[in-house]
Amino acid sequence: MYSVSEVKTNVLSGLTVALAMVPEAIAFAFVAHVSPLTGLYAAFIVALITSAFGGRPGMVSGAAGSLAVVMVSLVVAHGAEYLFATVVLMGVLQMLFAAFRLGKLIRLVPHPVMLGFVNGLAIVIFLAQFGNFKVNGIDGVPHWLPGPALLIMFGLVALTMVIIYLFPKLTKAVPSTLAGIVIVSLLVIGFGIHTKAVGDLASIAGGLPSFHLPAVPLIWETVRIIFPYSLVLAIIGLTESLLTLNLIDAMTDTRGKPNRECMAQGAANVVTGFFGGMGGCAMIGQSMINVNNGALKRLSGICMSLFLLSFILFGSPLIERIPLAALVGVMFVVAEKTFEWASLQALRKIPRSDAIIVVLVTVVTVFTNLAIAVVLGVVIAALVFAWQHAKQINVKTYTDDMGWKVYELDGSLFFASAAGFQNLFTPKEDPAEVVVEFRRSKVVDHSAIEAIDALATRYQQAGKRLHLRHLSPDCLELLSKAKEMVEVNTHEDPHYHIADDKLG
Repeated sequence: MYSVSEVKTNVLSGLTVALAMVPEAIAFAFVAHVSPLTGLYAAFIVALITSAFGGRPGMVSGAAGSLAVVMVSLVVAHGAEYLFATVVLMGVLQMLFAAFRLGKLIRLVPHPVMLGFVNGLAIVIFLAQFGNFKVNGIDGVPHWLPGPALLIMFGLVALTMVIIYLFPKLTKAVPSTLAGIVIVSLLVIGFGIHTKAVGDLASIAGGLPSFHLPAVPLIWETVRIIFPYSLVLAIIGLTESLLTLNLIDAMTDTRGKPNRECMAQGAANVVTGFFGGMGGCAMIGQSMINVNNGALKRLSGICMSLFLLSFILFGSPLIERIPLAALVGVMFVVAEKTFEWASLQALRKIPRSDAIIVVLVTVVTVFTNLAIAVVLGVVIAALVFAWQHAKQINVKTYTDDMGWKVYELDGSLFFASAAGFQNLFTPKEDPAEVVVEFRRSKVVDHSAIEAIDALATRYQQAGKRLHLRHLSPDCLELLSKAKEMVEVNTHEDPHYHIADDKLG
């Protein structure tokens, strides 16, 4: 059950995110060369299903720019009906990924890649807002707004940002992002200030989305056309969604369920394809608004989708009057809060290989797309890791005050080092009480868990008692034979995730 405070926080955050979602859904629909309602319907359906059934409460999904840039060539060449069929197949592929429990692979994305992803997305969010400062000329080419209009736009954006930063010092009863939007909107409407509004992008008025079978021929040629797009969209969508899930996990010290999120994303895209939507995935900007507002329940995403539908059905005249400057100000703040500023200083302190990966993933994310950036970063990180750590794990042994033999491990325990790990121990020669200290070691995958269980069996067979110290809660959950040998110290045990099917 939700408390009254949680209900208020999640409902108001849902309203804020819905307002920020409108111009982006419209813009991404234009990028994909489909109607604005195609983007808005996708945002409503995908957000509703993933919020209700996904693996990461508080994460917001909708029509995404990373998918729109892939869709455009399909729509231009074959039309929107082929896009709807592609989205359905995209969802089926994502559900297959979930069925094979491939969501666990996101746990293997190294921290430098995550930093590059976060920083790259923050820059993309920031740069994307400048399109709102332009207007199409008679030649069809976007030009900057005229001087006075541009100054008004920048002034309203700045005012929105000031309100968002200062409003929490007055009260936290209302999300500062919502306060910024409302105050600037009332100021513009009340004083009749002429500036770009949501309605200048397109009308958002419409009805309920209706069931619609994609009007494409059911022949092999259709599959040949749509399958490559569906596969690319499925991979990009899941990559962005799971990385966003990982980011929220780290920010909130909680754990989402990657495979459940994959299944929900797939189901959402199948449904939206049959209801005239362009598909979608997690949106880091809107998710950060939600998390920063403290809205970490499913209610926030569900309310966001319902608010969005109400805008389409009833609230379009009011929503279309909201100045774009207010929404741009919100997204500028999101970009600023998303960017890991501490990483700039850390670049001089971390290993050169990690610094190169952070910068490379950031740049590739900005100039190409997220999937390429992440794959490239993971491959380089894996090569560096293999070079430095493959099949190498060290141990220091000593006898403590109680006469127990202590094995103090140093290095990562994973599939490549599991065999070497076993060779470090001598159960037959050891005393009755033995300690394995993991303070300086990290357990990475299921092979490492199996290696620890196998070690426990060896000591049991030798009639010795084994003590395992400073393992993460994930390790404790996955161990079977060695579980009773783990000494739990809540304040000192590390917190990290393991790539394993059993953890969802």
